[in-house]
Amino acid sequence: MCADFSKRALVVTADGSHTVVLTDSEVHYHSVHGAVQESKHVFLRMGWEALAKRSSPVHILEIGFGTGLNAFLQYELSQTTQTSVFYTAIEAYPLDSELAYACNYAQVLNAPELQKDFEQLHTCAWDAPHVFSDTFTLLKRHTHLADYMPAQGSMDLIYFDAFAPTFQPELWTVEVFQKLYDSLRAGGILVTYCAKGDVRRAMQAAGFAVERLAGPPGKREMLRGFKGGFCW
Repeated sequence: MCADFSKRALVVTADGSHTVVLTDSEVHYHSVHGAVQESKHVFLRMGWEALAKRSSPVHILEIGFGTGLNAFLQYELSQTTQTSVFYTAIEAYPLDSELAYACNYAQVLNAPELQKDFEQLHTCAWDAPHVFSDTFTLLKRHTHLADYMPAQGSMDLIYFDAFAPTFQPELWTVEVFQKLYDSLRAGGILVTYCAKGDVRRAMQAAGFAVERLAGPPGKREMLRGFKGGFCW
C-alpha cells in the first residue's frame, strides 16, 4: 500500500492523549483506545520492566520514531529512575515540527515542564547523537528499516512500533526479525503491540522465544520475544 505521509492530522484518543492519523488511509500511529496507555503497557511495562539484566547505558532501538511518544516516555523514566539510556530510533517519514509540537503528551503526563524537552526530541539533528541529560542520549536515524543495519549484539531492548502488517507487510518478515534478533545481546527483548499469528511465526523463525501477553486497552494480546530463551 502506498500512503501519502504528507496528509496527517492529530486525533484525541480515549485517554485524552493525541495520536496522528494518515488521513488518506485512516491508519493511526497509536491506539485510539489510548496512545499513552498503549505505549506505557506495551513498551515500558512489558519491555523495559522485563529486562533481567541492564547494561549501563541500556541500549534501546525503536522501530518507528513517529510522534516521539515512546522516546519521550523513556526519557521521563530515565530522569525519575536515574537509569542511563542510549536510545536509537529509526524513522523514514518524520513529522513536521508544527504537528509534532501540538502533541499533548507533556500535558497528559502532568509534566508541562518537559514540553521543551519533547519538542527537542523532534528538532535535534538526525543521524547524530544528542545528549539530553546525564541519563538519556537520543540518536535518530532518518532511514527506512530495510536500509538500516544495527551492529550485532549491540541492543538490549527493541520497541517494534512499526505500522501494522496489513499496511506495511514488508516490515514484518522473517528477514527483518532476523536482523533485529542478531542486533540483540543475549537475554535481549523485542516487544510489539501486534499479536498476529504470522508475526509470531516470523519471530520464532528468526530465533526468538515468543510469548503472548495481555494487550493494552482495546487489544486482547501483544507479543514479546526473548533472545536466548525465556528469562524466568
